[in-house]
Amino acid sequence: MPVLEPNPRALRAGTKRRAAPDRVPDLQARGTPKHLREELTAVLGPGKVLSKISDLVRYASDASPYRFVPQVVVVAEDLDDVSAVLSYAHGKGREVVFRAAGTSLNGQAQGEDILVDVRRHWAGVEVLDGGARARIRPGTTVVRANAALAPHGRVLGPDPASAIACTIGGVVANNASGMTAGTTRNSYRTVASLTFVLPSGTVVDTADPAADEELARAEPRLCAGLMALKAEIEADAELTARIRAKYRIKNTNGYRLDAFLDGATPVEILRGLMVGSEGTFGFISEVVFDTLPLDREVSTALLFFPSLPAAAAAVPRFRDAGALAVELMDGNTLRASVRVPGVPADWAELPRDTAALLVEFRAPDQAAQEAYERAAEAVLGELRLVAPVGSVSNAFTRDPKTIAGYWKARKAFVTAVGGARPSGTTLITEDFAVPPARLAEACAELLDLQARHGFDAAVAGHAADGNLHFLLAFDAGDPADVERYAEFMADFCKLTVERFDGSLKAEHATGRNIAPFLELEWGAKATELMWRTKEVIDPDGVLAPRIVLDRDPQAHLRGLKTIPTVEAIADPCIECGFCEPTCPSHDLTTTPRQRIVLRREMMRQADGSRVETSLLESYGYDAVDTCAGDSTCRLACPVGIDTGALMKAFRHERHSAREERIAALTARNFRAVEASARLAAGAAERIGDRLLESVTGLARRAVRPDLVPEWLPQIPGAAARRLPRTHRPAAVAVYYPACVNRIFGNPGGLEGPSLPEAVVALSARAGRPVWIPDDVTGTCCATIWHSKGYERGNEVMANRIVEAAWGWTAGGRLPLVVDASSCTLGIAHEVVPYLTDDNRELHAELTVVDSLVWAADELLPRLDVRHRVGSAVVHPTCSMRLLGDEDRLTALAGACAEEVVVPVDAGCCAFAGDRGMLHPELTASATAREAAEVGARPFDAHLSANRMCEIGMDRATGRTYYSALLELERATRP
Repeated sequence: MPVLEPNPRALRAGTKRRAAPDRVPDLQARGTPKHLREELTAVLGPGKVLSKISDLVRYASDASPYRFVPQVVVVAEDLDDVSAVLSYAHGKGREVVFRAAGTSLNGQAQGEDILVDVRRHWAGVEVLDGGARARIRPGTTVVRANAALAPHGRVLGPDPASAIACTIGGVVANNASGMTAGTTRNSYRTVASLTFVLPSGTVVDTADPAADEELARAEPRLCAGLMALKAEIEADAELTARIRAKYRIKNTNGYRLDAFLDGATPVEILRGLMVGSEGTFGFISEVVFDTLPLDREVSTALLFFPSLPAAAAAVPRFRDAGALAVELMDGNTLRASVRVPGVPADWAELPRDTAALLVEFRAPDQAAQEAYERAAEAVLGELRLVAPVGSVSNAFTRDPKTIAGYWKARKAFVTAVGGARPSGTTLITEDFAVPPARLAEACAELLDLQARHGFDAAVAGHAADGNLHFLLAFDAGDPADVERYAEFMADFCKLTVERFDGSLKAEHATGRNIAPFLELEWGAKATELMWRTKEVIDPDGVLAPRIVLDRDPQAHLRGLKTIPTVEAIADPCIECGFCEPTCPSHDLTTTPRQRIVLRREMMRQADGSRVETSLLESYGYDAVDTCAGDSTCRLACPVGIDTGALMKAFRHERHSAREERIAALTARNFRAVEASARLAAGAAERIGDRLLESVTGLARRAVRPDLVPEWLPQIPGAAARRLPRTHRPAAVAVYYPACVNRIFGNPGGLEGPSLPEAVVALSARAGRPVWIPDDVTGTCCATIWHSKGYERGNEVMANRIVEAAWGWTAGGRLPLVVDASSCTLGIAHEVVPYLTDDNRELHAELTVVDSLVWAADELLPRLDVRHRVGSAVVHPTCSMRLLGDEDRLTALAGACAEEVVVPVDAGCCAFAGDRGMLHPELTASATAREAAEVGARPFDAHLSANRMCEIGMDRATGRTYYSALLELERATRP
């Protein structure tokens, strides 16, 4: 064991705790039973079976209020793996649940036996017929698929609010629809063909002309059973009429019985049944969608009404005027949305009964847009709107930024309201539909029902389709509160069915919480047909039991998860999973959601339990060490939870007092540290990579991988000892070369000026000269200490750089230009909590400008571009995203190249200062998809704006990345 390995117990909660009723029992502390682990490993091979208790716990939660701990997790890589798992399950009498994104709201992504991860190795999009169709793998997010279609002017029909995270497999398996899909643009209506694996292991491609013939040979009993059910349904005129009526409004409760009416053959019937089957009929391995036109001319308004029923009453008018989306939000939703960045703060003061409609028209051209706007204005003239706070305009706009803000607030409905719930409570999300003409009546009844049961729910929904969502919070650990919820659900289901003949699930699929009420909605005959359909397709009951069909009337109360209070920064998390696709470690160890899920399980445990001990032993590497700390999870999270900041705090908790003192000492003596690092970089050029790799490898094994960086061949040589000469009197800005650019020179083989020389030359060339202070050596943005959780060192350097910058800029009169995006972020924002009160006042007077912004806004308009390359690919860094200046990188690249490509899969490289040297496997995993995209074709330039990120991308792609400012200097050189 390395001599400085941190003590896992350092992260144990400091307070005594009582065990929660739904804690993982100590009997499971060792994870998967030995025989199950060994048998599946023998079947699938090593590396595909996750068996630690931490693995099982992190996969036990999804976005729903339920929690079921699997016996084992399998990471399937291909169809052979899926078929092997199904064969094993049949032979051993076991059960299988497939899980992709885990954004389901009703527990569909949870299983109690074998859980199969079908996200990690199942992403990919192939655009067909010029965008008219798209072949998409099930682990692909909706956002990723639409990004591939956008250049062709096409888009998918389903558009769920969770599009940033939810994957195509789940969208089809749940028939998720969203804001605009309604009953005509959902998966059932827009899926052209499917490839799926039946429970028996038979693979069916519904696009294959021979599919029915092959299925009849492989599964004669299945084909006969499906055709018999079809004949029985078609012979019953009353049942046929009932089925057709049920799908005139949005409905995902139960199986799509209309598939028997729409399909003429077993394969056609299966194609329909698979949509909305929630993983109970098979595994969908590929989907071909018929896409829809992407209308780019958009007009949107957020309109405020005095009450929810008043807003609902206005919905038909906008629908008749041609609105594609009419979204409803009640006062609770609007007030909770102030947690979402960009939402007006005065929404917190909206009156209790206020409601709003988000109305959007989309048109193919400006003429059609203007016609829609005239129709919308006519409707507005007939409405009684209110403007209870100053930010309310009640007007249509074409401004993309304003429109994006409206949609961000709407899409954050579940997470924003959930994040505002009382700490320790569980969130329930319900989803139902009524005939659109009765929406206002349903709103009034829902409000009355909530009041009678003591709930103050938040309500929102796709009003144009009569589809409402509402959220309830209750204490799942309190039997009395669970009973209150149960009584509410019984009354709600009766109201929806008996009063409105509505759908108990409009788009979230049946799941565990509506399965007991399926017969209430559909009646005994139709429900029994669903059971028989399941028996025909899955006679052994291998796939996803109890998720759609369950005869237990109390099934919706089983497995409700408690939500123990954790650290304040993470406590609002509702485990929605929106953060996961952006996380650099999501294919390597854990995601932000999983880090929080694991922490919550620790809090469920009695202090010192065997399960807590096992979780802590894995948490150090899986959660803390392999977190890049880039905080892009905060951008993806609708309520801004920064799990990266939590992991940095945990790093601090693991430090000994001695380590903190040493870190502070390096900060105080950073001038010597900087000089030593530059000497080492120069020496490395002479010593050679192989020897350095060997030496650092031995040191990492002896000391600790998280303390000793691994030498990488891509690390450049030393920078020049002296920075470019500049003059203060004529300078219009102070230029601060980051320490990384004072230590390391240009990448090997790149001729021309250094980055500091390029910045100075460009600024002079544009008539905006800069000045480099003589005493920048020994200063730093403090990110080195901040990212590792060294608080004392962070405090030393944070205060030093702010005091120095205040003096350099003449008390803030000149801007401070910083040439590394992470350093800009550090000085502009991350140092603030560590400053003294006096220095916080000094910091408030500073204007910190990233060099990208300086070059794009101040220099480029004053420069003549003389030499352009043919193509450039750019790597936007996570710091750019946090600063909001990604567009400046593409603007600079666009000035230097005829073609600029931003990879669709571009994300955080996870190099994170030196973390990519401490854990190279993290950067390798984080960059894999972007590197594959970049490597698919040649580029003339590979541009970014952070030296360490460029090293990470060099290593990932085998190409040479460098600052966009170096390319701009070359392009504008006389």
